[in-house]
Amino acid sequence: MGTLIERLPVKTIIGVLTAEPSILPTVYQQLTNHFGNIDYTSELLPFTSTNYYEDEMGKDIHRQFISFESLIDAGTLAEKKLITNQIEQTYLTEGTTQRRVNLDVGYICMAKLVLASTKDHAHRIYLGDGIYAEITLRFYHKTFQPWEWTYPDYRLPSYIAIFNHIRTIYREQLKHDHIQTE
Repeated sequence: MGTLIERLPVKTIIGVLTAEPSILPTVYQQLTNHFGNIDYTSELLPFTSTNYYEDEMGKDIHRQFISFESLIDAGTLAEKKLITNQIEQTYLTEGTTQRRVNLDVGYICMAKLVLASTKDHAHRIYLGDGIYAEITLRFYHKTFQPWEWTYPDYRLPSYIAIFNHIRTIYREQLKHDHIQTE
């Protein structure tokens, strides 16, 4: 029988997609009401890896990554995804089901980046309430590395640099709080 040990808290991140950057301050205010203060905001990056969202959001889509100061229990990821889904619903194009903002919530820990999803697949684990978890990147040889299933944009060097930076913020938080890393 294995011995249960207390797990380290993790750092919430959200990848934000929108063709309307002007709504981001309002979206971010709603997010801080649920997740606490934002401690990192990337630059606004053009989203060109796929045209998957163009019919819903338009052609000039951008992505921005944010992370939050408060560390969380990784076991609350499904709850966080349900919250971001509710926030997305408040930004539907009037009279449609088309989102004006897409919020990809997940977390970073020392070993990986995990994203929540409402879609099942062979490499995803069911968490409950219709939410799945995917290990999108692993930290290996001093940087985040993709898997065969990793989304094309999450493989980009610019994204990897952002995730490495957020991991550094996270590591410093753990040191500051005197939490031993594995």
